[in-house]
Amino acid sequence: MSEATPVVLEVALNGATPKERNAAVPKSPAEVADDALRCLDAGASIIHTHSDQPTLTGEAAAERYHAAYRPVLDERPDAILYPTICFDPANEPEAKVGHQRHLAKAGVIRQGILDPGSVNLGGAGADGLPMDGTFVYVNGAADIRLSTEICREYRLGPSVAIFEPGYFRVILSAHRAGTLPPGTLVKFYFSEGGYFGGGAPTYSAPPIPEALEMYLAMLGDAALPWAVAVLGGGILDTPVARMAVERGGHLRVGFEDHMDATSNVDEVEKAKALCAELGRPLATTAETEALLGLPKLA
Repeated sequence: MSEATPVVLEVALNGATPKERNAAVPKSPAEVADDALRCLDAGASIIHTHSDQPTLTGEAAAERYHAAYRPVLDERPDAILYPTICFDPANEPEAKVGHQRHLAKAGVIRQGILDPGSVNLGGAGADGLPMDGTFVYVNGAADIRLSTEICREYRLGPSVAIFEPGYFRVILSAHRAGTLPPGTLVKFYFSEGGYFGGGAPTYSAPPIPEALEMYLAMLGDAALPWAVAVLGGGILDTPVARMAVERGGHLRVGFEDHMDATSNVDEVEKAKALCAELGRPLATTAETEALLGLPKLA
């Protein structure tokens, strides 16, 4: 990859960050739309959001996302937007990811969700063991297959979250078999403290060069675009951000990952400055579309 290849910058606008933790986090559809447009104008090319009503599933969930995404697309028809999973108590695959069908049919998304594994998301207690309330994020074989099928059927580029090396083995296996849908973007998630329940993280790897080197060794010569993110801190405050830009990777920032950031736009500006320093400008939405091989919205 040429040093001049632009950097795809994703902004995760909100996630589970509560207003009580950071009053600047956008939650309502109107707030999300407004913040998304500011981030796109500042140079971001992908916007990821959570719903302010996370217990909704199916068409009801899609309607809530649509309320946030349509105003963005009215002003920026080229915007690349995608949601998160729905949290279903029964852990049914269709309830978790089926809302994407409605959003794709409505012509408001061209990226989809693919989380290829399960992980205990939490922190260590005083005894060093996982704290009570640790969230078991379950994505079994049925979830992975359905997410892949939806992305393929509706021509959504999979946005892949890699929490652990086993996740990446699944993606590399599918890549070798030729079954990954076009437009796949792999994101390596590292972790710092104070995120899921507080305490030192008991999942993922710290944002250190050696951890990224492991993933890049696994990647080898596989032609998969990749990015880095840090849950529980600012990726731009770690050596992994600079290393990723230097090594041909991409970046994800935003309130979802960095709960105490000043603003999403501020994170975009910091990323832009780093990329400019290293000779790789931020990718426009058109450049991101081309880099990932995403279809245009109908």
